[in-house]
Amino acid sequence: MTYPKPIIQVKDLWKVYCMGEEKVVALRSVCLEIYQGEICCIFGTSGSGKSTLLNQLAGMEKPTFGEVFIRGTSVSRMSEEELAMFRQKYMGFIFQSYNLLPSMTAVENTAMPLMFRGVPREEREKIAVQMLERVGLSHRLHHYPGQMSGGQQQRAGIARAFAAHPEVIFADEPTGNLDSRTTEEIMEMIISFARRFRQTIVLVTHDPEMERYADRVIRLLDGRIVSNRIRSGGKEAKG
Repeated sequence: MTYPKPIIQVKDLWKVYCMGEEKVVALRSVCLEIYQGEICCIFGTSGSGKSTLLNQLAGMEKPTFGEVFIRGTSVSRMSEEELAMFRQKYMGFIFQSYNLLPSMTAVENTAMPLMFRGVPREEREKIAVQMLERVGLSHRLHHYPGQMSGGQQQRAGIARAFAAHPEVIFADEPTGNLDSRTTEEIMEMIISFARRFRQTIVLVTHDPEMERYADRVIRLLDGRIVSNRIRSGGKEAKG
């Protein structure tokens, strides 16, 4: 019998920060595998190491020891230039603070990943409009972030993250600044896109309500994985 290969592999990952003469161990011997199409939620209280782990997975920081592999390639050994190209091709990001460029409209922000991939302007703007329409922002295409509510900005952030169909989406507290109703709407969108395109979601959160959306649930405490379990089918998007 053959088994699918994990799209993300973490092998004996350690991250140690030097704070003057003091050493702070943020991650301790973390090992895990995440498979294509999984929606993986990483839980932990403040200081548990969950955001540090997300940064390691996305290649934002280098590990002290150990390696992270995505699609069988070690992102831990890549140069900054190689990492930038790899992210453009295979990764998307959703942020708690939305991270939309204030001087760009919703269409321009959404089209940015496509621009980095060299997609012609007319084509990328067409795709951006389609994505924004899918997240219910057809009436905000040419609005700037400052002219949109928090929920609308996060919808635009989702459209941007999925526009280039990356294989892995990293989401850092994507609903942290939203009310409960908007949180559910945003998560339904993320799940819908992920299921449709069989994309992998790695979502960091402290909100226990997020567990119902997950296929895999990982819990961190003091930089260690204390639980890594598969749920019997994550929540399907409505509709």
